[in-house]
Amino acid sequence: MTPSIQLNALARNWALTPSATNPSVSAEAVLAFHTQVPGYNETPLHTLPDLASSLGLGHVLLKDESDRFGLPAFKILGASWAVYRAVCSRLNLGPATATSPDSSNKIIPFADIGAAAREKGIHIITLTEGNCGRAVARMAAGHLGLRTTVYVPSYMDALTRSKIRGEGAEVVEVAGSYDDVIPVALAAAAAEADNAIMVMDVGVEGCDEVPRYFVQGYGTMLAESDRQVLGVTGDRPTTHAVVPVGAGSIGEAVTAHFKSAARSTGTAHRPTKVIAVEPTTAACLFESLKAGKSVSVPTGDTIMCGMNCGTLSTTAWPVLRDGMDASVTITDLEAHDAVRELTARGIHAGPCGAATLAALKRLCEDHKKELDLDENSVVVLYCTEGTREYLMPS
Repeated sequence: MTPSIQLNALARNWALTPSATNPSVSAEAVLAFHTQVPGYNETPLHTLPDLASSLGLGHVLLKDESDRFGLPAFKILGASWAVYRAVCSRLNLGPATATSPDSSNKIIPFADIGAAAREKGIHIITLTEGNCGRAVARMAAGHLGLRTTVYVPSYMDALTRSKIRGEGAEVVEVAGSYDDVIPVALAAAAAEADNAIMVMDVGVEGCDEVPRYFVQGYGTMLAESDRQVLGVTGDRPTTHAVVPVGAGSIGEAVTAHFKSAARSTGTAHRPTKVIAVEPTTAACLFESLKAGKSVSVPTGDTIMCGMNCGTLSTTAWPVLRDGMDASVTITDLEAHDAVRELTARGIHAGPCGAATLAALKRLCEDHKKELDLDENSVVVLYCTEGTREYLMPS
């Protein structure tokens, strides 16, 4: 087997049933919330018929998250919902009150939530390699007017830090990698006790509720793409979803969506296969699937910095372990080539987003039969970030 592809036999017949550890949430409530966030927009789904033809596939479609609420990545979907839910929880507003105070799913005004949170002195703390921290700051500082601190690894470039500060947040540098930042940020939140809320999309021991809010928030992207796919394929649903995976939250969201028991029951269509793509320098899911348990890996420099994570989220791993059909690792050069190919098609993707195209090409070279990739396939590539500057790989 090609070393860059790890297949997962466990996923073939697995379906996710909501439970206490994987609760469901109304997609209508999440969408109702997002439509109230300033600048809500449904992102486009691009059709790539020439690529589909060259790969021997029925449809290749790309969900383009390069402009979501005016930010260049999908993260704001999870971050906005997570901040809102976490703040409402701290204010003793339960999920039903926070998301659906009446039968019309009317959302409590942000100004009211922000005012109540400021009165209590609530301070939002998060950590990031770029997009997530900026998204949290946009919601917490920008829309709710809360003091927000973002912890970042020392290798983060000055432009990214400037953009986070531009959202109204304080940026604090921590020596080391993204994984080194996590305990520092957690300690800072713990030191403030009741005044601080830790908002992170990575589940760690003792911090698992807010990461699940992120996963729920990504449901808006998936609901949009489901509807868009049916519109361009003549009611043929997605058969394969390819998603970038770092610590695992977006991978968990996509896997839970397509492998839900409700979606699988009573359908005449074959089950959707979900495929992860990771950098060769930070392949924690690849190695975890190979080992059959969650393992940490050392990380190295990569232009796919949003996926430069060496440890999986504790909340994501059970879903990824049981439901992710394969993990594909790609090099920086492959990601760069995919960026160039999409740019030539008028799609302005960053390396993390374009990585899904590189992964699909690798799969079609080596594992079409094992993953049922054929002329009947409807493949959706989740392009999670827009164009950005990076050092060109050699």
